[in-house]
Amino acid sequence: MGWYDKLFDAESYTLANGKTVSQKFTRVPLLVLLLLIAIGISVWVTGFKLTTLFTNLSGFWNIFGSMFPPKLSYFMQVWQPLLMTIQMSFFGSFFGALLALPFAVLAAHNITNNKIVNLLIRFILTVVRTIPTLVSALIATYIFGLGTFAGTVAIFLFSFSFVGKQLFEYIETVDMGAYEALTATGANAPRAFVTTIFPQILPIYLSTALFAFEGNVRYAAILGYVGAGGIGMILNEKIGWREFNSVGMILLSIFVAVVIIETVSQRLRKHLS
Repeated sequence: MGWYDKLFDAESYTLANGKTVSQKFTRVPLLVLLLLIAIGISVWVTGFKLTTLFTNLSGFWNIFGSMFPPKLSYFMQVWQPLLMTIQMSFFGSFFGALLALPFAVLAAHNITNNKIVNLLIRFILTVVRTIPTLVSALIATYIFGLGTFAGTVAIFLFSFSFVGKQLFEYIETVDMGAYEALTATGANAPRAFVTTIFPQILPIYLSTALFAFEGNVRYAAILGYVGAGGIGMILNEKIGWREFNSVGMILLSIFVAVVIIETVSQRLRKHLS
């Protein structure tokens, strides 16, 4: 049954001549009504006003226009924080993805046949994933102090939870035939996993880790707002001083770096798929 068919309820009844008639009742009006109610509640709670949006939109374009042309000479002060941001993203993504692998194995019920362990690991992944990266970076600055290490910890936590969830769900869909045959011959579970399951999940594992790294480069750019190091610190500083041509150079540098990283990552993921 497709998504379109699920929008309808069918009711059948039999006529006097023995023929069965089926009548469909659409759920679309009810869904539309519920959507409109949800939109109305959201507008009321957030205080959203179209008049305010269009009235103040000119201020956005004024600031945006002040960023051009970017102050190209300011790049000499940008490249080092930008490099720190990329390094922070890389190390956080790498170690997060590395730790996610054993946790994903423990969360997958077809590999780890222990419901308590499955539920505990899934609970850990869920809790960590619900904490926004900016919040975890703020907490990390209180624990480890200001600087890129706190940002790396925040990115590590996000990558760990994101890759772990994606991976254990994929592990549960793999072909278990070779794994079961190998364990039946007397091989232990870790060896059977490395020999039969790991080659199946390796492409999606690396692809997911690369995808997380792409996003982390963008997320890391704002972690400086809470003192977690990287290019976000000077971005916050220049916005505060209203030096928008320097802000334009910072944003241009981030844009170029993200495009290069995403292009390389997409090509690598194509080879992995």
